[in-house]
Amino acid sequence: MPPTLGRRQVLTLSGLALGAGLWQANRPARALAEGLAASGLVAPPRGGTRLVLISDLNAAYGSTTYIAEVHRGVALIPSLQPDLVICAGDMVAGQKAGLGRQRLAAMWAGFDRSVLGPLRRAGLPFAPAMGNHDASGARSGGRFLFEDDRREASRFWRARRDALGLTFVDSGDFPFHYAIRQKEAFVLVWDASSATVPAEQLRWAERVLAGPAARSAGRRLVVGHLPLRAVSQGRDRPGEVLAQPAALQQLLERHGVEAYVSGHQHAYFPARLGRLDLFHLGAMGSGPRRLLGQATNPFQTLTVLDLVGSPPRLVDTSVDLRTLRRIDPSRLPRTLSDAAGRVLPRRPDG
Repeated sequence: MPPTLGRRQVLTLSGLALGAGLWQANRPARALAEGLAASGLVAPPRGGTRLVLISDLNAAYGSTTYIAEVHRGVALIPSLQPDLVICAGDMVAGQKAGLGRQRLAAMWAGFDRSVLGPLRRAGLPFAPAMGNHDASGARSGGRFLFEDDRREASRFWRARRDALGLTFVDSGDFPFHYAIRQKEAFVLVWDASSATVPAEQLRWAERVLAGPAARSAGRRLVVGHLPLRAVSQGRDRPGEVLAQPAALQQLLERHGVEAYVSGHQHAYFPARLGRLDLFHLGAMGSGPRRLLGQATNPFQTLTVLDLVGSPPRLVDTSVDLRTLRRIDPSRLPRTLSDAAGRVLPRRPDG
C-alpha cells in the first residue's frame, strides 16, 4: 500500500509520468483522475470537516478553456474528499468591454464543462465568490462598469443555486453575497469583487454573523475575492486590496470570525493579522505572481483546510499544482512588508 503522510503533508508525486503527457490540458477530467489514482495518491488524513480552497482559475480575456493546472486540480479534488469546495473568485475571464452576452455565456459554459460539472458529478458541494473578472462591482456614475458580466454571472449561478449541495443560512443576494453552514463550518461570502464591500452588505454581515447559525458553528469563515492586505508583486496598491481594512478586520474579529479567505493576489501566503488568519490563495489558473520582496518563481496552487480536534483548529495544506508537491510553509517568508511599510507575519503552522 502507498504510504500515508501526516496531517500537514501531501504525498510527493515525484514518480508521476509527467513526460508521458498525463497532464495535457486537453485530456478529459476522467482520464486525469484515473492517472492520479494509478499514481497511488494518498490524501492528507482527515480529522473533521474538510474544505478545499481554490481561486483565480481564468485564462486570457474571453477564454472558454483552462490551462493544464486547472484540469489537474479539478481531477485531484475528489480524491481529497472535501465536505465543501470554495472558490474565491475569477472563475471566468471577463472584465473587458465588448465581450458580449454570447461570449460571456460561452465562458460560463466552459467553466461548467471543465470545473463545476466534474466536481458536482463527484458529489462535492461548491460555493462561489464573485471576482473582478466574474462580475466586477466597480461603479461609475451609479452604474456597474461591467454590468453585462454581473448579469450573466447572476443568470448562471441562480439557475444552479439549488443544485450546488449547499445548506443556506441566508441566501442573501446569491451569488454576490450569502451564508451557508456545512457541518462544523459557517461560511459567509460577501461581494469583494472591487475594493469596496457595499455598506448594506456590511450591515447584512453584522446581522448574519450575530445569528445563532454562526454563533453555534465550530468555525466561522468569511470569503471574498480581494484581500485585506497585499502579498504579491504588482498588486500592492489601492484598488487591489479592500478599502478600510482596519474596520473590516474589527467587524470580523468582533463576531469571532477566525479566517478570511481571499484570492486576486495570485500568490499563496497564509498570514496572521490580529486574531484573524488570512488565507491568500494562489492562482489555480494563469498568471501566478511572486510574493512581495521575493525572487522565487511563482506557481499555481490548491489549498486543503481541515477543521480538526475538539474544539476544532484550522490545519492548512497547500499543493504546487505544477509539481504536485506539498508547499512547505517554513520555506515561505516569515513576514511580508507592503508599500506602506506594514508588516504581515506568516501564519503559525497549524
